[in-house]
Amino acid sequence: MKVKIVNHSPYPLPSYATLLSAGMDMRANVDSELIIKPLERVLVPTGIFIALPPGYEAQIRPRSGMASKKGIGVLNSPGTIDADYRGEVKIILVNMSGEPVTIEPGERIAQMIVAAFTRVEWEEAEVLDATERGTGGFGSTGSQDLPGRVSE
Repeated sequence: MKVKIVNHSPYPLPSYATLLSAGMDMRANVDSELIIKPLERVLVPTGIFIALPPGYEAQIRPRSGMASKKGIGVLNSPGTIDADYRGEVKIILVNMSGEPVTIEPGERIAQMIVAAFTRVEWEEAEVLDATERGTGGFGSTGSQDLPGRVSE
């Protein structure tokens, strides 16, 4: 699938690091070092503008290396870029470490995944179909006391 892109940064277009990578690396389009204090969030420009086709979205996700090595995450992960958005892709980074973290100009700060999505139409009902899980919520699928669950 071809997607139109405008790059107002001096850095390469978002790209896949390996042949089987799902996400494309996004780079910080900053003029100088950006220091993010502990628990601080910053909106980082990328210089990238995209025009996705109808039925597609782009998701902005953290890079595992940034998270494990520096404590940097994407605050609204995954961030969604809708097909009708034409502004600059910006990324909300948050420093979850106890130390200031430096982001260098052109540093890979997040990854972008382009994915198809399906829109739904709600069908209002009085009750929902029963399932084995039922109303079991957080952590319930690992529980042995769900109705209908066979213990090993």
